[in-house]
Amino acid sequence: MKVKLFFLVLGFTFFLSCNSQKKKINGLSFVASSEAINDQHIQPVKKASANYVSLMPFGFIRELSSPDVIYNTSRQWFGETRKGVKQYAESFKKEEISIMIKPQIWVWHGEFTGYIKMKSEEQWKQLEDSYSKFILEYASLAEEINASVFCIGTELEQFVMNRPEFWKKLIQDVRKIYSGKLTYAANWDEFKRVPFWAKLDFIGVDAYFPLSEQKTPTVAEFEQGWQTHKTVIEDVQKKFDKPILFTEFGYRSVHYTGKEPWKSDRIDGSVDLEGQTNATQAIYNQFWKEDWFAGGFLWKWFHNHQKVGGENNNRFTPQNKPVEKLIQKLYAQ
Repeated sequence: MKVKLFFLVLGFTFFLSCNSQKKKINGLSFVASSEAINDQHIQPVKKASANYVSLMPFGFIRELSSPDVIYNTSRQWFGETRKGVKQYAESFKKEEISIMIKPQIWVWHGEFTGYIKMKSEEQWKQLEDSYSKFILEYASLAEEINASVFCIGTELEQFVMNRPEFWKKLIQDVRKIYSGKLTYAANWDEFKRVPFWAKLDFIGVDAYFPLSEQKTPTVAEFEQGWQTHKTVIEDVQKKFDKPILFTEFGYRSVHYTGKEPWKSDRIDGSVDLEGQTNATQAIYNQFWKEDWFAGGFLWKWFHNHQKVGGENNNRFTPQNKPVEKLIQKLYAQ
């Protein structure tokens, strides 16, 4: 009888272990605002069945060749600062929503961060020192608030490719003060070349892969568009034996949303709610069932839920659109 009971307990423990390993990160990228958040702002996140949010403190540089990262200043919005991120995180954790802290850089005039590149060795050293202070500030906060995941950078390809040894040391320095899981958010066309995946816990991808040139692709057409990209993603995953995490994913509710999904500068364009919904269903179909896939963070979610999105909005947010109901259903599975 004791032997039988032992194997029953062992089997149940194994069952729980397997299921806990397969639990996905069903996340939302929660946009910083000028004010503190409260339960009114958190309930729509819970209603979306999200179990994670990504909180994004910002640092700023003046131009692509500027070596100084300006951050945590009184001129920034509250949610972009250390104090704001801490308040947001503590509020979400009270509701049992886990946290990824994902510091990001904004270049004046909105230039692409992947092109940040210095003109001299002296400038590179200055940037490394400034960026380290920025990242270690928020790694310390991540440890303080017990964040589950910390992202060491977002879409910084030229910085990464030109200074790989700096990044490897930065990872070591972060691990000295932060005990959770680490990732880096590589752009969709960058992730294959990142030289330090072996030192992180997740292979992070901002998953804005081009999928279709159709005006309003069907779910099947979007899934077909994933096939080549998915093969490459799986190859990288197998090479490093690390789970894939979509540090960002999402689609605008606009015609041709699958053609260049990363584009956010085109304000005009006909609203296409069906295209956004189909694209979201397709990415879920292709990835959430895979054991090697950790989950992802939908781009993007604003705190003032009742005042954003809607059926006349052609931007990324799913809020108050048909895709919001789809996310509730998919994330609840």
